[in-house]
Amino acid sequence: MSRISTPATIDHAPPASRPMLEAVKKQLGVAPNLFRVVANSPAALEGYLGMTGALGKGSLPAQTRERIALAVAQINGCSYCLAAHTYLGKNLAKLEDAEIAANRRGGSRDPKADAAVRFAAKVARERGHVGDGDVQAVRAAGYDDAQIVEIVQHVALNTWTNYINEVAGTEIDFPVAEELAA
Repeated sequence: MSRISTPATIDHAPPASRPMLEAVKKQLGVAPNLFRVVANSPAALEGYLGMTGALGKGSLPAQTRERIALAVAQINGCSYCLAAHTYLGKNLAKLEDAEIAANRRGGSRDPKADAAVRFAAKVARERGHVGDGDVQAVRAAGYDDAQIVEIVQHVALNTWTNYINEVAGTEIDFPVAEELAA
């Protein structure tokens, strides 16, 4: 059970959050629990949707964004985000199960994406304290400075959602992600 209230419906959310939740529902078909928990603060929901929308216009492909989300959720131990991004990774980004497992382990089977996911995982684990060699490695894989900034921003955004879900104890409303095999 969630430690922070999850409005049962969009109509139960604060009035200022309702149009934003309606937009989420229009886009996804539902307003998932994460969005409804965050809707307790219209300002937080606006910030989350704004950053998500802005990063969606960035230069990283959707598959890479999902790969990063999976790696960060695994590092932070967020079952809600693992479930959500496993579902989104399979159904929207069209990632295979083996790729999702590799992402959760902090890498990728695709060489270029591997550099981004490894860098993102290091940023998450080391709280941004990476070395020159780490930046050089992701750059050598073909990522420019704008994309490196976007990778870091995706780590930050996903860490925030991980923390919100862990603090709130958000009830998982996606198929639960399986444990990673050793």
